[in-house]
Amino acid sequence: MDVKAHGAMGPNILLTGTPGTGKTTLGVELSQKCAMNYFNIGEVAKQAELYEGWDEEYQCPVLDEDRVIDELDEGMRDGNNIVDYHGCDFFPERWFDIVFVLRTDTSHLYDRLQQRGYAGKKLEDNIQCEIFQTILEEAKESYKPEIVHELTSNTPDDLEENLEKIIAWIEQWKATH
Repeated sequence: MDVKAHGAMGPNILLTGTPGTGKTTLGVELSQKCAMNYFNIGEVAKQAELYEGWDEEYQCPVLDEDRVIDELDEGMRDGNNIVDYHGCDFFPERWFDIVFVLRTDTSHLYDRLQQRGYAGKKLEDNIQCEIFQTILEEAKESYKPEIVHELTSNTPDDLEENLEKIIAWIEQWKATH
């Protein structure tokens, strides 16, 4: 049995996937229903100014991954956390009990990203990322395959199903830890 350093208060969960797949909506609802800490890495970075520069091509700040890890490491040891980010290969493997990769059909994803103001190369690259399963492959390479799970995230019904699946998993985790 792979027991993390944290106590039995709750597991650490990573929600990852291409931008626009529904990580934040799922993470916020899950944290409220399960009384877990929720960390949207984009917001954490913004609040603590955890950047190392600016990406001119994508018109966004560049995350300082080492500082993000330093910022969250102590709290992650305590467990009961949900982390939401579109990348996953820089997080320590020891942090997570399970990784959920949200996947969205590109027609849905395209509309969502356009509504967010994504255009040009940024829009195209994110659609390509989803087509080629980039985040799923990154998760499988970064964590033990048995803890990486793919979830479909196209519709409100998918959201409800995903919530139910993850809550059931959390209850099982708590029962065995």
